[in-house]
Amino acid sequence: MGESTGDRDRSSKTITPPPPPQSDGETEANTTEHPTIMRRSLLALNFAIMVVGTAGSPLVLRLYFLRGGRRKWLSSWLQTGGWPLLLLPLLVSYALRRHRQKSMYLMTPRLFLSCAALGLLTGVDDLLYAYGVSYLPVSTSSLLVSTQLAFTALFAFLIVRQRLTASSANAVALLCVGAAMLGLNARADRPTGESRGRYYAGFAMTLAAAALYGLVLPLVELSQAAYARAAGRAVGYTLVMEMQLVMGFFATLFSTVGMIVNNDFPAIPREAQEFGLGPAGYYMVLVGCAILFQFFFLGTVGAIYYGSALLAGVVIALLIPVAEVLAVMFFDEPFNSTKGVALVLSLWGFASYFYGEFKANKAKEDPDHKCGHDQVS
Repeated sequence: MGESTGDRDRSSKTITPPPPPQSDGETEANTTEHPTIMRRSLLALNFAIMVVGTAGSPLVLRLYFLRGGRRKWLSSWLQTGGWPLLLLPLLVSYALRRHRQKSMYLMTPRLFLSCAALGLLTGVDDLLYAYGVSYLPVSTSSLLVSTQLAFTALFAFLIVRQRLTASSANAVALLCVGAAMLGLNARADRPTGESRGRYYAGFAMTLAAAALYGLVLPLVELSQAAYARAAGRAVGYTLVMEMQLVMGFFATLFSTVGMIVNNDFPAIPREAQEFGLGPAGYYMVLVGCAILFQFFFLGTVGAIYYGSALLAGVVIALLIPVAEVLAVMFFDEPFNSTKGVALVLSLWGFASYFYGEFKANKAKEDPDHKCGHDQVS
C-alpha cells in the first residue's frame, strides 16, 4: 500500500501543509508566483489525476486477481513500482531552480535514512493490502481502508502530540462501528468460491494495512518536522516528491526481494499465458496498475500544494462512493443494506473529522474566533 499513496484513504496528513515563503533552493512552484487562473487550472488538473488514480487503482488491482493473477508479492510491487515516474517532475524542478541552487537534491542524509526506513514499512503495508484485495470485494476493502483515518488520528496523538478533538474521536468511533458491521456481514459479502478463512484473513490484513499506514503518516510528519528544524526552512513541494521517491524505491526494493525469494519473476511469463485477458491484457493490467497508483500520489501532492490538505482530504473521502459504485458496475459485487449503512457511517466519520479540522484552521487564523473546538486529552 504504497505511497500512494491509491484506493486506500491516504489521508491529507500524508503531505506537509502548504509551503511558506520561499527559501534557499525551493523556487520551483510557489503558488504565490502563479496568477489565480493558472493556480485554479493546476488545481483542477491535479484533482483529475487524483480522481483517476483513486478510483482506478483498486479496480485494476482487483481485476488482476479476478482474472487469474495469484502473485501477492508482484501486486505489492506494483503499488510503488512506478516510482521512476517521479523523476520527471523532479528534473523539471531542478531545471527551474538550477540558477539559484547547484545541488540536484534537497534531502539531507538523515532524512534519506528516515525515508528509507519508512519505505520499508510501506513495503510491508503494500503486501498486507495486496493480500486483502486478493480476498475481498473492492467495495469492502475500500471501506475497511477508510479506517486508516482513525489510526492516523490515534498515532498522530501519540507520536506528534496532535490533540485528539471531539470531532476526531467521533470519526474514530463511526469508522470502527462501520468496520465491525462489515465483519458481521461476512456471510453475505464473501466472494463466490472464497473460503471463510481467506475472507477473514483478507479482512484482518486490510485492517492491519490501514493501521500500519496510519502509523507511517505521523512518522513522515515527524521526519519533515525534524528536517525543518535542522535545515532552518520548511518542507516544500520538491522535497515532498524527493521523500516519496526514496520511500517508493525502498518499498519496491522490499517487494523485489520478496519476489526473488518467492520465485515470482520466472512465474510471470507463465501467469501471463494463463491470464483470463491473455498475455497482452496481463501486461497492460500490470503497467496500468503501477501508473494509477502513481497518479493517486502525484494528484494528491499537487492538490495539497495548489489547494490545501483539508480540501484534498475531503475530495479523497468523497471518492469512496465512486469506488463502491464502479466495483458494483464492473465486477457485479453485492451491495446490501449492511454495506450501505457502513458506507454512510464512513462518510459521516470523514465529515466529522474534516469539520473538526475546518474549525481548528479557523481558530488558528482568528484566535479570537470561538469555534468550540473541544480537545480530548
